[in-house]
Order: sequence, then structure tokens, then C-alpha cells
Amino acid sequence: MSQNDSLFARAQRSTPGGVNSPVRAFRSVGGTPRFITRAEGPYFWDADGKRYIDYIGSWGPAIVGHAHPEVIKAVQAAAANGLSFGAPTEGEILMAEEICKLVPSIEMVRLVSSGTEAAMSALRLARGVTGRDMVIKFEGCYHGHADSMLVKAGSGLLTFGNPTSAGVPADFAKHTMVLDYNDCAQLEETFSNMGDRIAAVIVEPVAGNMNLLRATSEFLQTMRRLCTQHGAVLMFDEVMSGFRVALGGAQSLYGIQPDMTVLGKVIGGGLPVAAFGGRADMMKHLAPLGPVYQAGTLSGNPVAVAAGMSTLKIIQQPGFYDKLGAQTRKLVDGLAAAAKDAGVAFSSDAVGGMFGIYFSEQVPENYAQIMAGNKERFNQFFHAMLDAGVYLAPSAFEAGFVSAMHSDAVIDETLAAARGSFAKLAA
Repeated sequence: MSQNDSLFARAQRSTPGGVNSPVRAFRSVGGTPRFITRAEGPYFWDADGKRYIDYIGSWGPAIVGHAHPEVIKAVQAAAANGLSFGAPTEGEILMAEEICKLVPSIEMVRLVSSGTEAAMSALRLARGVTGRDMVIKFEGCYHGHADSMLVKAGSGLLTFGNPTSAGVPADFAKHTMVLDYNDCAQLEETFSNMGDRIAAVIVEPVAGNMNLLRATSEFLQTMRRLCTQHGAVLMFDEVMSGFRVALGGAQSLYGIQPDMTVLGKVIGGGLPVAAFGGRADMMKHLAPLGPVYQAGTLSGNPVAVAAGMSTLKIIQQPGFYDKLGAQTRKLVDGLAAAAKDAGVAFSSDAVGGMFGIYFSEQVPENYAQIMAGNKERFNQFFHAMLDAGVYLAPSAFEAGFVSAMHSDAVIDETLAAARGSFAKLAA
């Protein structure tokens, strides 16, 4: 029995499913999850000592590579002064100032510890500001596991959502409406019928939780116009895309200014930091200034903020995003070429340092097209690549991530593994 098998068997005795986040369990792809012992640059190593080229990067945060010396140095220095105080620090101010500088739509920001916490708090604030209850989200977008966001579409256009998890009261789900991603007409009809009841529209402008999916410019522009017209809060969930697809996030690529933004992943540099922010007039409704309550003992943790600030400094170096985008594009174009040579139906896409691979002829444009992809083909490819030392997301419905440490040599090694893996699929 391998060390990974042994650890997984042991973990299942004390932890539900043997993991602390479901996708890690490999249930979607089958097999035994790899237990990671260390990471450096574009690589990590499992409990059996096998090295993998890593394309999840802690699901996005490792944009500068694992264990970057500057990030590690900043964390060590902060930890030497104490791990947590439950009182304000200058580091929190520095991070808030940096976020406000880099994301122009954010005038004020509140730091929290997870993307779920940030999205949940931002939606509470939107409801508090507008005095309305209803929230619109889109099929396939993920905004954390707060009750009102674990919702799937109802049976028709103007029906409210249904819970996707046990333990979520129907009374919570009824305040969330789930629409189709990239469907402008449906959005128009919904606002026409109930615009005065909508507190907020929350969207991933570049979705990463149903695989990579780009919003169309028309879709986001329609959303911005309707929210302005009806007094609803437009909220961009950029937990994944923020500082991943561009320095100013997806909103800078589309040239659209949301009222509120949810951030996470990269701003923690691998440690638990997330944030929500936006227009100052809205943010001032938060306690202690206003009536909308939100609090957190570990919010703005000094060690986590140090890791995030160090990462934010590195990604502002000249040419950082040009190189990151070029390497990501080299990867996905190379994968598409290898699949074509093998005669395997495949497509790919990339935005900044995020990418998607799809076992379908065309890049999907919505959730239904994502779901129509060949999941079994993906699972076969995943395991072939894993055997070859390349670690992709263990699900056909997750985006991938490239770091600044994925050099030409690393990409070339990946593509060599891919050619062998596609050949196995075609055999």
C-alpha cells in the first residue's frame, strides 16, 4: 500500500470522506487523493515522494509559485512578532490601501478570512443597503457555501431557487433566483418582472467553478445597466479572477465598474485572507458605522496579511502579467494541438493565469454546454496526466491555474505528458 493510500484510509476514520474540502477526495475522477508533503515553485510532492507539476496552485493563490522566498520571509518575520492579536494592526491598513489602489471600484474594504465569508457578508450588506431580499445568481457560478448561495435553478424562469444541499431551508433558497449565465434576454425579463425586489446580482465575471467560462461583454453590460436602472447592487465575485486574470481583476478587462467586489485567493498568498469592498456610501452601512453586522476574530490576521502583501508586491513587477498570460496561452494552445494530433475532441481557453480544458469540440459559453462535455474522457486524461507527474484539478468542472514559475521547460514537460496521455485516449 502506498503512503497516499495509507493516509487516506487513516483520514477517513476521523474526517468525513477523509478530506476537509470535498473536491480533494477525488470522488469525481476516482482513485486515491494525493497527500502533499511540500511544494516549491511550480511543483509539489506527495507522501510517496513523487513530484508533480502543479496546475491548481492551491486553487489560485500560488500565482508567484509555491514557497516564494520573499513571501516566506515576510511570513516568518510577521510570525516572529505574534500570530494573532484580536486588535488592529498597521498591516491591515496597508492591505486595505493596496486593494483600493489596485481595484478602482473599491473605495473601502473589509478584510475577512475566506471567500465564503466575504460573499456572505457582501450579500448581507447589499440587502441592508437596499432594504430588499432577493438576490440573482447564475447557474454554475459558486459563491461559497453560505445557505442562500447553495441554490440551483427553479423549474421555470420566474421561479425561485431550490436548495442544492441538505440542511438549507427552503425559506432561505426562496430569496435566491438562479438564471442562465450569458443569457441577456432572461436577465432583461427578470428585471422587467421584479426589478424593484432585487437587492443584488452576484456573478463571476470570469467563472472558475464550472471550469473556466468567460462572461460576454454584452452580458455584463446588460447587468450593469439593469442594476443601475432598478437600484440593485451589482456584485462581482472575483475570489478566483481577482489579481489572477489581470492586476485590476476581470472588471479591468471588461471596463465595467461593479458596486461591490468580493476578493480572496491571491490576496492571501496562500494563507486565509479574503475581502469585500466597494462604494464608500455602501460600505459605511457596516458595523460599527452602520446597522449591518459583520465581525471576525481572525479577520486581517497579521501573518496572513503579510503573505498577501508580499504577493501583491511581486505581481506588480513590470511584465508580470504579460509573461503569465503568455505561458498560460502556450499551455492551452499546446494541449489543443496535442489533442488534435491524436484525433481527440478537445478545446481550451485561458484568461491571464487561469485556464480551462474541455472535452468538447468548441469552448463552452454556458453551464449547459459545460455539462455536455465528455466527463469520462476528462477522467481518463486526468489519471494519465497524474501518472505522468502532472496534477490537474480533480474534476472536469474546475479551472486550472498557472504560476509565474511555470517556465518554458515546465510547460514543455507538461505538453510531452499530454501527447502521451491523448495518445492513450485515442488508442
